[in-house]
Amino acid sequence: MKTIADIKAIRGTMQKTVEDSKVIRVVVGMATCGIAAGARPVLEALSAEVKKKGLTDKIVVSQTGCIGLCQFEPIVDVYVPGQHKVTYIKMSAEKALEVVEKHLVGGKPVTEYTMASSGLSTVDGKPAQSLEDTNLYAKQVRVALRNCGVIDPENIDEYIGRGGYEALGKVLTEMKPEDVIETVLASGLRGRGGAGFPTGLKWKLCRPNVSDQKYVCCNADEGDPGAFMDRSVLEGDPHAVLEAMAIAGFAIGSSQGYIYVRAEYPIAIQRLRIAINQAHEYGLLGKNIFGTGFDFDIDLRLGAGAFVCGEETALMTSIEGKRGEPRPRPPFPAVKGLFAKPSILNNVETYANIAQIIVKGADWFAGMGTEKSTGTKVFALGGKINNTGLIEIPMGTPLRTIIEDIGGGIPNGKKFKAVQTGGPSGGCIPAEYLDIPVDYENLKSIGCIVGSGGMIVMDEDNCMVDIAKFFLEFTVDESCGKCTACRIGTRRMLELLTTITDGKADMATLEKLEDLCKYIQVNSLCALGQTAPNPVLSTIKFFKDEYIAHIVDKKCPAGVCKALMQYAICEDKCVGCKMCAKGCPANAIAVNAAGEVKDGKKLPYLVIDPAACVKCGACVATCKFGAIYKK
Repeated sequence: MKTIADIKAIRGTMQKTVEDSKVIRVVVGMATCGIAAGARPVLEALSAEVKKKGLTDKIVVSQTGCIGLCQFEPIVDVYVPGQHKVTYIKMSAEKALEVVEKHLVGGKPVTEYTMASSGLSTVDGKPAQSLEDTNLYAKQVRVALRNCGVIDPENIDEYIGRGGYEALGKVLTEMKPEDVIETVLASGLRGRGGAGFPTGLKWKLCRPNVSDQKYVCCNADEGDPGAFMDRSVLEGDPHAVLEAMAIAGFAIGSSQGYIYVRAEYPIAIQRLRIAINQAHEYGLLGKNIFGTGFDFDIDLRLGAGAFVCGEETALMTSIEGKRGEPRPRPPFPAVKGLFAKPSILNNVETYANIAQIIVKGADWFAGMGTEKSTGTKVFALGGKINNTGLIEIPMGTPLRTIIEDIGGGIPNGKKFKAVQTGGPSGGCIPAEYLDIPVDYENLKSIGCIVGSGGMIVMDEDNCMVDIAKFFLEFTVDESCGKCTACRIGTRRMLELLTTITDGKADMATLEKLEDLCKYIQVNSLCALGQTAPNPVLSTIKFFKDEYIAHIVDKKCPAGVCKALMQYAICEDKCVGCKMCAKGCPANAIAVNAAGEVKDGKKLPYLVIDPAACVKCGACVATCKFGAIYKK
């Protein structure tokens, strides 16, 4: 069993090793995004080449979690003692061998593969050498992500070297449970899973309830489309969650924790299991932690991918081995939760902040963000945006800063149209609110939510009616069916939306849709149903003209809804090559018998039969002259 002195000694040794070492460190991003992009062959090539050259005593190759920018994966960071870090992007096994030869052995970075080749610049406009040099990183503050992309998530000593488990030691030896709760309360930390409920208040409500057992639960079920914040934290810094759960257990008087993680996260699960085993070996989980008499253990429970199990009572029901359905509240979990015992539930990102709050103090955390939305927030930035990936910003950061400075703007010169936050429970923020500070209060004031942190950017080519339909289709599929308002109501909403996108609706349909949304919000049992209408209501509020165009003009302004779309051929651009006709799977393109005279020659003029066209877009992809367009 490790003592607090042992933990401090390990930290000191790790820090001294980093400061004094003459060893070159090569770190490969091995989160899900990196592995999917081909990071494993890169790691293997680097390791094999270093070994082949007999340099294992001078060069250490290791893995890390999510580094941050998905579009540049696989990413490799090189730390040469006494020199600035170099970040290599879009790596391959072949490029890795060249880096070993020219940089690790020859001492000269391979510039064409480094961050300098990305087009991203530093704050003063110079080419960036590493990811941290870039302007987009200058706008971020990493608290929950402080270790992601830095440490090896499968090495507990590296976590301890960054101050890990010192917060737990401080709590167990210097603080009372009430002190811990008051510190979390004073920090202003609110739940990062969506609702934004004060974390300290949740713990405070659970603390006085007497029971033979209480439970600390972690929601790692992350089901929002486009969201990967919690997965990345678990893959990059699993010990941060374990330490925080132990602290929460001490605060409320619990000796048992459960992490409910979806089975579709195999790497996160593997690293959690490794971390739990390592914590047991060090005596940081289990009996008599730090010799203080405090016992705490953590088990994993795998979810089967049901979105409704992100709701706290449904999640606890699922841990109990039952069908994951929500329960009526009250009683709230703080009184009667898991196995009918007092319980708390926080998500991964919320826990990832706890240790830093304990070590650095409530005022430090409250000093970031805004008065009512303190600290930082992690967002998964995706969609029509140049820089996709994981970002962490102070609460209250303007949306424009996120989209333009951090995200790098919209690709292909397109105009920003909206950003969808909060997943199926959220709403769409239009361009007119591009300067709104992103925090709980401001987004709520315009009918949107921060949510768990998914942020999907849309441009002028997106149809907002179709976007609302997409999220509603997801909600209909994920409804557990327990309450009528959600089970039947969301399906009726989808039917009404479908009549609009099919051009078969009238204005009365839109009124009926809004009335149904409001009914479902009030009468659904849990947050899944209560928030299901949000994407619909927010798009009606901010993009009503698009709904009217679908209903009255029978047109989709963005040219997305197939039932309201037609392809046509521009006679001025068509050269009559017939390649589009050859590639059409429906034989919907034919030669116009009338033809056309150009320069005294009669050329074939192609036309598309709207009745035969299946609107697959194959003709657009085939035409080299840009002659086919949507109308």
